[in-house]
Amino acid sequence: MTLRVGIVGGGIGGLTAAIALRKIGQEVVVYEQARQFSRVGADINLTPNAAIALEGLGLGPALRATAAFPTHRLSRTWDTGEVTSRIEMRRAAEERYGASQYTMHRADLLAALEAALPPNVAQLGKRLVTINDERDLALRFADGSTDQIDVLIGADGIHSVVRAHLFGPDHPRFTGNVCFRSVVPIERVANLPHIDAFTKWWGPGPAEMLVQFPISSGKVIFVFATAPQTDWRDESWTVPGNVEELRRLYAAFHIDVRKLLDAVDEVLKQALYDRDPLRAWSRGRVTLLGDACHPMLPFMAQGSAMAIEDAIVLARHLAGVDRAGVADALRRYGLTRLDRSSRVQLGSRANNWLREGNNGDWLYGYDAWHTPLAS
Repeated sequence: MTLRVGIVGGGIGGLTAAIALRKIGQEVVVYEQARQFSRVGADINLTPNAAIALEGLGLGPALRATAAFPTHRLSRTWDTGEVTSRIEMRRAAEERYGASQYTMHRADLLAALEAALPPNVAQLGKRLVTINDERDLALRFADGSTDQIDVLIGADGIHSVVRAHLFGPDHPRFTGNVCFRSVVPIERVANLPHIDAFTKWWGPGPAEMLVQFPISSGKVIFVFATAPQTDWRDESWTVPGNVEELRRLYAAFHIDVRKLLDAVDEVLKQALYDRDPLRAWSRGRVTLLGDACHPMLPFMAQGSAMAIEDAIVLARHLAGVDRAGVADALRRYGLTRLDRSSRVQLGSRANNWLREGNNGDWLYGYDAWHTPLAS
């Protein structure tokens, strides 16, 4: 029996799930509240665990066309510049984990995902209002339209309507920290050391860090920096920030950081919010994936990777399942994913992973296509 699967949210997790579910023969419809897909955001860091999942969907060639491939994953100390952790990437990562690290513009990844789906799969301008799952799964949207499906997946982000339906309203917790995002043309900073690596600068406090890595086939360097600040609560990632403020916050950092920030012309600023891990993700024939169930701070750069892993594992659990078996399949999907996603979610909050040493294997070596499924 072919299931009709509705996915709320046309972001990275939702589109990956749509491709994976179609790959196993399910009918899929994606409900996206935006009226058009647009080129928003800046970076995406596809570590080997995410890359191998997407390559299994046949997306490797499309991703490689626009991605950059960092030579190493480095940790450096904020004031001395000392390298305290170093992991070989590129060919070494392919040999060790089965895939390299791709760093790219978020819009390029979304474009590759959209291109892998028929045009009629995504319905735009569909903001979900209510879910009725007492008997059949019936959906109602803000434009007055309705639909009925066999399975509902909430891939609708940190303010998920589907999550609220399952578990009641709640609110993410403001961390007291903000982040800055910017991009710099490579020619402005080409003389800096390790410019072709993924580098994390560890600051004097747990909330102070700066990450840099190449995107867009190595033509651009993406900059991501965080700092404590309690008076900025805007969660949007499209709000302009102040370049001079960013430079001032990092004025005591190593000269390499200061030179990088001297090349920055514009910056976006966003408040960082957090949630505790859920104990379960599903009820009946409704489930969650990605930020809807495990929103995480960006300190391990795994938010999108976890959503991608969720999508593959969820599709595997729904392979060959009829409507009567959906609820149990979704329960087992949660069991397969909960421990790993919670570990990453809490590790991101702690912000101490790979500060020293090189034990990335437990994270980078995960293969969503072959990890054992819960029974």
